[in-house]
Amino acid sequence: MKEFEHLRQAAINMLNVNLGAREGERVAFVTDVPTPGDWETLPGEVLEDMLNRARMTRAIYQMMCEAFPTLALDLICFEQTGQSGREPDEATARRFLNHDVLVLMTTHSLSHTRARENACQRGARVASMPGVDAAMFAPDGPMATDYLQVQRESLALAEILTRGHTVRITTPYGTDLSFSIEGRKGKGDTGLLLEPGAFGNLPGGEAYIAPVEGTAEGLLVVPAGWYPGLKENMRLTFHAGHVISVEGGGEVGEYFRELFDFSNADRSHRRNCAELGIGTNPNAKRPDNVLEAEKIKGTVHIAVGDNSHMGGVVESDLHEDFVLPQPTLWIDGERVLG
Repeated sequence: MKEFEHLRQAAINMLNVNLGAREGERVAFVTDVPTPGDWETLPGEVLEDMLNRARMTRAIYQMMCEAFPTLALDLICFEQTGQSGREPDEATARRFLNHDVLVLMTTHSLSHTRARENACQRGARVASMPGVDAAMFAPDGPMATDYLQVQRESLALAEILTRGHTVRITTPYGTDLSFSIEGRKGKGDTGLLLEPGAFGNLPGGEAYIAPVEGTAEGLLVVPAGWYPGLKENMRLTFHAGHVISVEGGGEVGEYFRELFDFSNADRSHRRNCAELGIGTNPNAKRPDNVLEAEKIKGTVHIAVGDNSHMGGVVESDLHEDFVLPQPTLWIDGERVLG
């Protein structure tokens, strides 16, 4: 536990400020670990990252047991799912229902799962932290930002999104993507999860909306360095609301070509243009960690896959975000960013 002692105060602040933990509440720290098969197939650095995250989660849980003797604290560990948006095992999902607060310090995101949504419907406040690392808790890191300011900016942008009809995004790297958001409601991921059923990321800091299905058209270019392991630009072409091709991207591009399986109509849900997000956290900096990168103030991100948990109608076992630096964003022809 001494290895992570420097995270103690930031973790205390997270429970007090971001999650508003109250005396007698049931709080669970949740983490994932490699499956037996992962030990044979995953690269060593991926296994090490996953294990370090699990060790950090356990250390924070132990420190919070000391710091909050009036809370009923729990540690939940399960085998990792393999991709963001895939459901955890049923036993783990059932355990989620027994807590007032869930802190999901996992490798892959559980945000867009029924397990998370069911817990929120039961009143749990849920912080999703896929890919979280110790640096995020540093004094100048994204967890240490002014969350009242983040809340103001995120909600103001969410209102602009709600009023909007059409979106166009361009970047110096070649992105030129358009779609409709008419009739959809913008939301703010403010990092303040204080009401029953509240859900969001920690670190927080974005406004987001679900594009209207079937409307996305154009090109999205993810620059090298702006997705884990991405060493060359990756180009995703959208037509009629779906990704229809992935070019470049090296090994990351090959992973998504396999995941999307363009010849398989049953995989079309994974190719859906699912989300537009706008980062609002001034302390977020790291480009190759999606959890942090999508919060970088002034960036936008586009997700593919599931949007049923954020106002859309597509259910999928996938939700992947692609962050775009230096964007210009137009809503109804008016420049909002860039």
